[in-house]
Formats: sequence, structure tokens, C-alpha cells
Amino acid sequence: MTTTSSSTAPDNAAPDNAADSPPRLEVSGLTVTFGGLTALDDVSFTVADGETVALIGPNGAGKTTVFNAVCGLVRTRRGRIRVGGAPAPSSATGLLGAGVSRTLQGLGLFDHLTVLENVLVPLTSVRPGSGTSADVVQEVLGTLGLGGLAGAPAGTLPYPERKRVALARALVTRPRLLLLDEPAGGLGAADIDQLAQTVRTVSDGGCAVLLVEHHVDFVMDVADRVVVLDFGHVIACGTPDEVRRDPAVEEAYLGVPVDGARVEPAETREQRA
Repeated sequence: MTTTSSSTAPDNAAPDNAADSPPRLEVSGLTVTFGGLTALDDVSFTVADGETVALIGPNGAGKTTVFNAVCGLVRTRRGRIRVGGAPAPSSATGLLGAGVSRTLQGLGLFDHLTVLENVLVPLTSVRPGSGTSADVVQEVLGTLGLGGLAGAPAGTLPYPERKRVALARALVTRPRLLLLDEPAGGLGAADIDQLAQTVRTVSDGGCAVLLVEHHVDFVMDVADRVVVLDFGHVIACGTPDEVRRDPAVEEAYLGVPVDGARVEPAETREQRA
């Protein structure tokens, strides 16, 4: 897939006075419980316009719960979520209207619909910032290397191309805040490199990007800041280099030397079990 800055960047690039503006996403003191289980405990972080922030941590750390809370899919016990300085909408149409778009781990495509029809779905709820719907869709499909597949049923495509369709559907609304849930999952090295280029282009255009990802090399390549969760708690937050060197992160997620051996990350241990 080929990327260009004019196609994937949002229409509303970050203004010169962005430093004086509220964060595009503010999560403050977020606590979520399911029965007697505390999934998130006092989680706080921000994502600014034009910034890419990654949420990482072992399986079950609460990363996707953060996404679901931002999107109003789970009830919060305490805390505040604000988008662009205003309370986060709780409905899908409200989120789209506030400039929030999300991809899913499971893609969520309609296999019987064509690529074009899948990408048009969110535009039935929100009008893009410029150009007609058809113009915007064709532009995004071309940018992601999907222009020649617009008429193909989504269910017939290889997995990497299906991932691109899901990304195109998120980008077509020209979001101000893009939530990416494991965007590199199941992709090979070449596709991950192309994905990284797309994320950088979107961020450079002024869009705030929050991503959940287990592919650590991809995270360290694209993220401006990294927030590390473990058992629902934030145990580290900083630049990729700062987080990589944090002893608590090494112990919980990246692995630490023990008796001369390297401890495997939690995901690897679970897969081998």
C-alpha cells in the first residue's frame, strides 16, 4: 500500500496554538469494575492533537477496556473522559460527530458487502469535512492500495487487505481522534512497515492517535509516548526509550534477566502454555 500525506491526514490539522488547547483525549482517574473485579483502577493519561500514544501491557491488563470506556461501551465507576475538552459522547453517532473513529480487533467487516460498501458505512452517520462521500472514499481507498478492490466482496480478501479495509473505514470520516485496536496483529513485516507509515501520516496531519498493540517494535517505532498497564494500573508512562528502560515494565511485560535467563513476555508465556 502506498501512503501520501494529503490523503490520510484529517482536514483539521493541529493549529499553531495547539499547546493552549485541551487534549484531544483526556482520561482522568478512570475506574471500571465488573462485579468484584476491578478492570481499571485510577487510570489517567492524555493524547494531544498530532500525537500518537500507545497502550501496552500483558493480556488482561485493561487496554481494550480503556477503548470501550472511551466509546461508552462499558460503565465507568469513577473518573472522567473528555474529547476535545467536552465530555465524551456515549453513542456511536455522537462519537463520529465528535471526530472519534475506531478499528476493532475482530475487524467488524460485512463480508457480503463490497469494499466500497463497507467503507461507506460510517458516512451514513456523519458527513466528511470536504468533498463528496464518493470522492473521499476513493481517495482513502487509493491511499491504502485498495482502489482496484472497491467492488470485491470484503469476505474474499486476504487478511492483510481486510485489515486495510477496516482502517479505510476508520479514516474516511477524517477523524480528529483515531483509536486503533491491535492494528498490526496478524500482519507481516512489509505490511507493518506500511501501517507505520500510515500512522505517521495521520498523526502528522494533526490527528490524535491512541493504539493498543502487542507488537512492541511497531509501538516503539510509531509512538510519541507509551502508557503501560498491568492489572488495570498504569505502571509507567513516557517516551518509548523511557518506558523500555523502566524496570517495572521489564518485569511486567518486556521480560527481565532472572538467573541469567530472559523472562518471556506474558503473551508469549500464555501462548506456550
